[in-house]
Amino acid sequence: MKKKSNPRVETNPIAAPLVDLAAVFPKANPSNQASEPQKAAPAEPVWKMGRVLLRRETAHRGGKTVVVVYDFATHLPLSQIEKVAKKLRAACSTGGTVKDRTIEIQGDQVAKVRTTLEAEGFIVGGVKG
Repeated sequence: MKKKSNPRVETNPIAAPLVDLAAVFPKANPSNQASEPQKAAPAEPVWKMGRVLLRRETAHRGGKTVVVVYDFATHLPLSQIEKVAKKLRAACSTGGTVKDRTIEIQGDQVAKVRTTLEAEGFIVGGVKG
């Protein structure tokens, strides 16, 4: 049984390639872009962070120290607290978690936690470095 082959496509080596694509696809006119209204990206709401407190804990952790950030303002949603926790974990290069609107950061790194929270806009009280 003979296989059916695909039809052959003839090419012309003398034909000019498509070089002038600018004629086919004209560039967007910058003056038209300026006249169109700019769509603003939906911005995150700016939160007043408020005051938080720090404390060191070692209880029920096998002697390991954690820094607990607690007493967040009631108007802050849990998603915002989780974002702050992620920034704290990255700044301290350690693990941590969010439990009942408190953040627990592993290790005795009060100074790093304090500076990161102050950079985020919190007023920090409690344990000093």
